[in-house]
Amino acid sequence: MTRNKTDAHRVLGALALVFSAAALLACATGRSSGIHLPQGDADRGRAAFVDLRCHVCHQIDGFDPPTPIMARTRVALGGQTARVKTYGDLVTSIANPSHRLARGYPPETVAVDGVPLMSLIYLNELMTVQQLVDLVAFLQTQYEVVPPPIRLGEIYQPEDADVL
Repeated sequence: MTRNKTDAHRVLGALALVFSAAALLACATGRSSGIHLPQGDADRGRAAFVDLRCHVCHQIDGFDPPTPIMARTRVALGGQTARVKTYGDLVTSIANPSHRLARGYPPETVAVDGVPLMSLIYLNELMTVQQLVDLVAFLQTQYEVVPPPIRLGEIYQPEDADVL
């Protein structure tokens, strides 16, 4: 009879675990954490890129702005990348450019006293939320994620290649 109680406890414990997991899953699927902005429109984002004069300091391959204004240094956006530029990454880069300076550019060409040039134009005081989400939608279409090259020789080096 002791054995039956032990088996019953195991079954009840397993059932409790399954129901607990199901309850947690039900709670998690209905809500997610983070910021949820409205859906942007890439075509309107392209227009916002010009209206907000982003093209003065940023360039995108294949994008020819209607007004050829050029800053001394133009930071490239878009192109191939090994890492997905998430919605959050792009929103943060636009709304808080001090978060991270553009990589690959001498700091003195993209900042003044360590403050990104983009922060100095007070874009957050001019841009609407709709322009922000549209701009992000446009920029997301400009990136192509490519996997990094796999170098099998660095991972696996068989002692005798004839064995393969």
